[in-house]
Amino acid sequence: MHRFDDAERRRRLGVRHRLAPGARDADVAAAAASVVALHGTDPASTFLAARARTDGVEVADVERALYDDRSIVRVLAMRRTVFAVPVRDVPVVRAGAGADVARDERRKLLVLLEAAGVRDVEPWLGEVERVAVDHVRAAGEVTSAELAALDERLATRVVLSAGSRFETTQKIASRLLTILSADGGVVRTRPRGSWTSSQFRWSTLDLWAPQATATIDPVEAEATLARLWLARFGPASPDDLTWWTGWTKTRTRRALAAAGAVEVDLAGAPAVALPDDLESTPDVEPWGALLPALDPTTMGWKQRDWYLGEHGKALFDVNGNAGPTIWWDGRVVGGWAHLPSGDIAMTLLDDVGAEGRTALENEADRLTTWIGDVRLTARSRGYSPVEKSLLGRTDGRA
Repeated sequence: MHRFDDAERRRRLGVRHRLAPGARDADVAAAAASVVALHGTDPASTFLAARARTDGVEVADVERALYDDRSIVRVLAMRRTVFAVPVRDVPVVRAGAGADVARDERRKLLVLLEAAGVRDVEPWLGEVERVAVDHVRAAGEVTSAELAALDERLATRVVLSAGSRFETTQKIASRLLTILSADGGVVRTRPRGSWTSSQFRWSTLDLWAPQATATIDPVEAEATLARLWLARFGPASPDDLTWWTGWTKTRTRRALAAAGAVEVDLAGAPAVALPDDLESTPDVEPWGALLPALDPTTMGWKQRDWYLGEHGKALFDVNGNAGPTIWWDGRVVGGWAHLPSGDIAMTLLDDVGAEGRTALENEADRLTTWIGDVRLTARSRGYSPVEKSLLGRTDGRA
């Protein structure tokens, strides 16, 4: 049985995730493919993760890839998370993971609609979904509010968190867009504000990126998705893939078998890898990076000790979402925050030596310039303890 150690995994991480010297170029779609897809729940994370894996790329270049060339497309998929996916892989991600999210979200909405008094709820929802897609296609691009105004059924209100102190109501248009974005009917397009905005307009996928609409058998898609992930994140435990995709363990075993994965020894523990991917990675020069919150490398595995050490409680929020992290030579060594002043403040939790500290301080200066006049805030997550400390937050936000 082939054996891998943690040092090999860290070398692979640096090279395959395009973080090590010589691994980068100016191709944003290739940067996304190097980690299967870039996280997109926090829009700023997509841009900062693309920057970390490219050379000479500015905000406008990432916007061009997203909105003009459309070489990467936002898809709601694994673990009900938005990802910016290379356009060629969108059908795989949709069939392999997005369809599961759509089914789950549709089931939840049916329950809410029944509670709201809608009769014959399943055929009613099916009809309203078709109406929503037709309206979006006819308009070309719409916001959720604009869609709700086009048909009174789309403005139907449901109660969320009924009976709790968080109880509120919501028009179903926004929930329908969530379902349809996982199903592949609609897609997030340009935001209404800056590149950090989460207020998106919507179009149909066939209008926005027709090359991403191919239909793939779900079993074939899950095998392909497993191969894509193993090529970037392997060798790894099957539990890592189960967590990353949101699959059941049974489905993970089926996908790995279809992908041709072989058993390997990973620092004394059982794991899997692709059969043609067992060679060692050459030595890599020390490298540093400031990765954003929810970066796909930081969030790529369930078992993280080999690169995170004991820093999880300091750098993740209470829901398991990674805050901004500092990396040195394949390990997480601290965290950072974007201050209201526009500066970047860092906390190092490990000793990286004088050379490492200088390199990371220089990277923080470059990142400050790259971000420019916008200010980064936590979206769809809480602040990590390190972020709270750096920002001087005392409001208790998790």
